[in-house]
Amino acid sequence: MIGASLATDNMGVNALAMGTFRCILHSYPDAQISLFDYSRQPSVYDIRMGEHRWPVPLVNIRFSKKPWQRNHIAYLLGIALLSKLIFPKRLRQRGLRGNPSLRHLLEADVIAAISGGDSFSDIYGYGRLFYMSLPLILVLLLGKDLLLLPQTLGPFEGFTARLVARYILSRAKRVYSRDQEGLRQAQALVGAEHAGEIRFSYDVGFALEPVPPRDRSVEALFEGGPGLPLVGVNVSGLLYIGGYSKKNMFGLRVDYPQFVDELIRSLIENQGAAVLLVPHVYGEVQGSESDTLACRQVYRKLRDRYGSRLRMIEGRLSEGEVKWLIGKCDFFVGSRMHACIAAVSQGVPAVSVAYSDKFIGVMETVDIASLVADARNLNQEQILALVADAFRRRESIRSSLQSRMPGVKADLLRVFERAQDGSTRESSSETDKETVEAS
Repeated sequence: MIGASLATDNMGVNALAMGTFRCILHSYPDAQISLFDYSRQPSVYDIRMGEHRWPVPLVNIRFSKKPWQRNHIAYLLGIALLSKLIFPKRLRQRGLRGNPSLRHLLEADVIAAISGGDSFSDIYGYGRLFYMSLPLILVLLLGKDLLLLPQTLGPFEGFTARLVARYILSRAKRVYSRDQEGLRQAQALVGAEHAGEIRFSYDVGFALEPVPPRDRSVEALFEGGPGLPLVGVNVSGLLYIGGYSKKNMFGLRVDYPQFVDELIRSLIENQGAAVLLVPHVYGEVQGSESDTLACRQVYRKLRDRYGSRLRMIEGRLSEGEVKWLIGKCDFFVGSRMHACIAAVSQGVPAVSVAYSDKFIGVMETVDIASLVADARNLNQEQILALVADAFRRRESIRSSLQSRMPGVKADLLRVFERAQDGSTRESSSETDKETVEAS
């Protein structure tokens, strides 16, 4: 598996990894899974899923100023390309197997990539696109089949980005888009000859299992008075600092820190709720995109005003534990997409405060596009009105989600079977609705 990690502070990326593991093991219970990713050192992760426990090794590659390292991505690409140009196919693999990193790829039965969920695009700049794309190009140069797991495909605005995307998309064995717009864009990019290998599938975050926290003291966060609904609020550290550029990188129409304050005021004072601040990206480095730092700043600013009506999850939890806590909320508002997926996949009504098209694309697939508040298009008053309306309708939204999710998860768990058996069936909203009605 390429493009997901278990060593990141971003629980959304971890959710992609663990959700994918669950999909793999659903179809192939005896599969041996490994990660092929950038890291200074190799390692082995001790993974638990239900009662099962198994090791997942990380085969590390490098992206540094020392391209002569035998596991540097530039070195690996160079010898793979040279071998392809010089040696006949029957002799090619024999020489490449002398490199441990290449041998690992050559011996794999399935190579699947997810590119961090949304980094197969130039929305974050060319640096991120190449960082994610180079290992995929390596797989293709080795002549191995490449499966692109459900992710956001594009946008590819620049000419070079389109060339890179077309090369990868047209040569992959199977490509899954987690939204319909990405599906259309990718099919148009590769043309009719390869468009049939690009399909739709739900985001693998829907398959992540919630896990009760080992630290049971966090359950005190859910204690409240009778009739007091609890609203989870995920504050994005990335938006709080203005994006990577620190200058409103995504072109929001709201002053995000001010919006968060007003959102909490509205939920507590107007809606009569208690608010739980939920970080989904950890970190203690000042100026970073840490949700922990942003939530803590909000909490310290407003705790005297709201007392026990405002709470915060402190300490680091796993992606499954965070999902379990989100599932205990009555309503949710988030700016990290996988925090919102954690909510809706458990039937918790959620408003996504969006900064990119990926939000509307994913939420559209589960029929809640109307609950996406695009902060690039809506002002503060409009977003707060949308939240208030959704909060009032939360029980009907919950009922709809609870009837929708079984079909979504059942379809998603078969994604590896469909990719490997050559099935031409595409997931669709209508098909899943029929599945739910039949059940």
